[in-house]
Amino acid sequence: MRRVRSTIRTTFYRATGLGQRTLLAARGAKAVEQYAAAAPSPQQVLDIFKGEWSSALPAPYCDCKAGHVPVFGDPRLKWGVERLGGVVDRRVIELGPLEGGHTWMLEQLGAAQITAIEASDRAYLRCLTVKELTGLRRARFLYGDAVAYLRENQERFDVGIASGILYHMTNPIELLALLAACCDRLYLWTHYYDDAALLRAPKVRARFAGTSEATYAGFTHTRHRFRYQSARFRLGFAGGSAPYSQWLTRDTILAACRHLGFPHVETAFDEPYHPYGPCAAFVAMRD
Repeated sequence: MRRVRSTIRTTFYRATGLGQRTLLAARGAKAVEQYAAAAPSPQQVLDIFKGEWSSALPAPYCDCKAGHVPVFGDPRLKWGVERLGGVVDRRVIELGPLEGGHTWMLEQLGAAQITAIEASDRAYLRCLTVKELTGLRRARFLYGDAVAYLRENQERFDVGIASGILYHMTNPIELLALLAACCDRLYLWTHYYDDAALLRAPKVRARFAGTSEATYAGFTHTRHRFRYQSARFRLGFAGGSAPYSQWLTRDTILAACRHLGFPHVETAFDEPYHPYGPCAAFVAMRD
């Protein structure tokens, strides 16, 4: 029976493409160290995480092989920063930097200090790789859970950035409430739940498993449970730490921002028929 379980586990890791290092780690063995055979180069550094990158890097690394998503020139973040009055000389907290693309943009746009919190160990190391390659000087990457950090945080920030993280939360309103407690300007980009729009994305729709009512910080709302399923085991997975997350509707997000003390809320880049589910960018400000 033990041999059968071992064979199943080996087959699973091979099928999901997690590779020899993860397979060895799963068996309790020490991962094999890798050594470079060529002279130092940016590509050689990026290849430490080969197959895991999501982002395409900016100049002068445009020709390097990494990911394909143009995060380092994201027009959604640029819009958000403009609507918030800029980030020049401002202190920014960024949740879920993934690979530092938005962090790099924020520094280019003049932020005085960026504190970026990343919970994925591999993504955190990719952020440090980007920091070294691009020469970021005003950004600090911290490895840890963003919600746990905010629960203990005593600092004030001028701007909060939460791009691609809200829909990965099991309690998304808590995240918004914690951000509202430490900053007066907020930028969000997130997927949201829309029953009718999801009819055009049946594979995404099939991952939802019912709704639940919740109240947090005096705000009562409906949550839609999203299951990651086998996606959690793919190389380069960029999701939450739990097997599921809770999505909110667009209107719920807007109402929550106002309830939490942001009277000025705007949206843009609304894509109800995005292949991975409806999504939009939000900015929220106090007077």
